[in-house]
Amino acid sequence: MTTFGIPLGLAGLAGAWSAAALELHAPAWPAELLYAGSSVLWIALTTAYAAAKIRHRGAFRADLIHPVAGPFTTLIPLVAILLTAHYAQYAFTPFAWLCGAAITTLALLTARLLARSINGDVQLNAFHAGYFIPLAAGPNIVSIALSSMHQHQAALAAAGAGLFFWVAMTTAMLIRAISGDRTPADLKPGMAAFLAAAATTNLAWLIAHSGRLQETQQLLTGVLVVMVLAQVFLLPEYRRLRFTQAWWIFTFPLAATANYTVRWMAAAHVPGWNIWAWSALLLATAFILYVAVRTVSALSLSRPDRQQAL
Repeated sequence: MTTFGIPLGLAGLAGAWSAAALELHAPAWPAELLYAGSSVLWIALTTAYAAAKIRHRGAFRADLIHPVAGPFTTLIPLVAILLTAHYAQYAFTPFAWLCGAAITTLALLTARLLARSINGDVQLNAFHAGYFIPLAAGPNIVSIALSSMHQHQAALAAAGAGLFFWVAMTTAMLIRAISGDRTPADLKPGMAAFLAAAATTNLAWLIAHSGRLQETQQLLTGVLVVMVLAQVFLLPEYRRLRFTQAWWIFTFPLAATANYTVRWMAAAHVPGWNIWAWSALLLATAFILYVAVRTVSALSLSRPDRQQAL
């Protein structure tokens, strides 16, 4: 399921470039190219995933109830929400309906996951940062999509849900960490979800208030800064990880943070704000380009090995 982090990261970076086109007068084509690439990959991956699960009865349900993979099933509707919300500006009615269907799917998957957690089906030692994706980042992405379609009240409601679960999830994850359970190596990329939750919360709140900086917004920004610094101190842990496709999990939090940085800098007009905004955008773009190149390189190296095995 972490493969869906690829179109999610590309869509997140597309959102950052869309913000740059609005606030920094950047060209529009990078965002459109990234949205198109994300769309193609999402369709291909969703089709392949559905075809694989249809052949095995109960396979999709097994993914839903899996303590590790379960939260990542929500990546499918999450990416769909980002894409359909963007394309609704070109053909509102069909894409608004598709976005509504994706939001409904995400809500059902998230509610099921939450119900299992409340029921005690997910043990504390199985709880990981990936749960931030559906419970915290999910409502925030829904809020951003609803704001783009001028559904202000619904967007605020979704942002409120995201804010609540951001606090609740942070508390749960800190309790898990204090209990002495270290994060396994294969789940360490998911620690970037702490940043994703903070960045999407700030984005949802700022966009829902039409880019106006209020006291609440500044309070949320302060928390985001702390989360960014925490990720900086986690860099030694990340550097020890072997490169896999799971590295794409890092891309969306970084892209969402760059998106918010561009919007906040434009609204605050701090000295040299455009330089800071461009720096954040280019840093996120460079890292995602690096991960993309490494992914293509890894795939190209694996093909000769597969052919030899055959």
